[in-house]
Amino acid sequence: MKLKTVIAHAVQHLMDGKPALGIGRSSEPESMYNNPQLYPQAFPWLFPYGLGGIGNVNGFKKISDPARKRALLMYYDKRFQMEPLFPLVAFNHQQIQHSTTGGFLLTQKNRFPLMAERILKASSNLDVMTSLVERMEAGETITPITPAEKECFAIINDLDHVAKHVEGSNTNKKYMRNEIWSLICAKGAPSWFITFAPMDLKHPLCLYLASEDLRFYPKMYAEDKRWSLIANNPVACARFFHFMVQAFIKHILGVGTSHHGLYGDTNGYYGTVEE
Repeated sequence: MKLKTVIAHAVQHLMDGKPALGIGRSSEPESMYNNPQLYPQAFPWLFPYGLGGIGNVNGFKKISDPARKRALLMYYDKRFQMEPLFPLVAFNHQQIQHSTTGGFLLTQKNRFPLMAERILKASSNLDVMTSLVERMEAGETITPITPAEKECFAIINDLDHVAKHVEGSNTNKKYMRNEIWSLICAKGAPSWFITFAPMDLKHPLCLYLASEDLRFYPKMYAEDKRWSLIANNPVACARFFHFMVQAFIKHILGVGTSHHGLYGDTNGYYGTVEE
């Protein structure tokens, strides 16, 4: 539906005297920190009573923001799953918050003078730092040679130590590679490289998770209906993928079971999700 058509329908709705929901706005942006009313204000149709926002203290005990978001996404009527913007906004806020707290330069108290000296030296070598960042963004593998480059790399490494907790960041991927190398050092080179992609569009379990049916009974949906179900519920696709991966690890690799794996006895495994 085109924008002009939507506007025409809205104008006709108001001219017919039908009810409308008024959403106020402020001249100042809302804070995403310690603000339980942020999500009820942003999504009033998801929180009809204005209660139950992220970070509220009205429950039996306080839970973390990620745990609260997971609980909302698993709400019984799937309203949060099927809202196009809620999962995206919730994840973006979480990334921003982790980036803010994970981007500080931390150091031990006895190393503070050394760190202060590094920062002062780096401030006088901004051109070197800018050049290194641009080359690294271009995918170039850099080995520091000059003293200025070594000082800049020392600061980057200190920042990496904190930013590893930010989901999807380059530093997070770097630490995953370190984990893989550590696993290889401990258990040897891997014998198998396995790639698989579960077909959510045609699997009855994923279609059930994406639908609003309460009773599980495999249905033969038309192709356009399947596309609609999958596109409107990314949470169902993520749950289905997680279930299939766990089933693969348990039944195919034989991890945590009494039977042998399909590829032999599994001594170790490491899996990542392609972005």
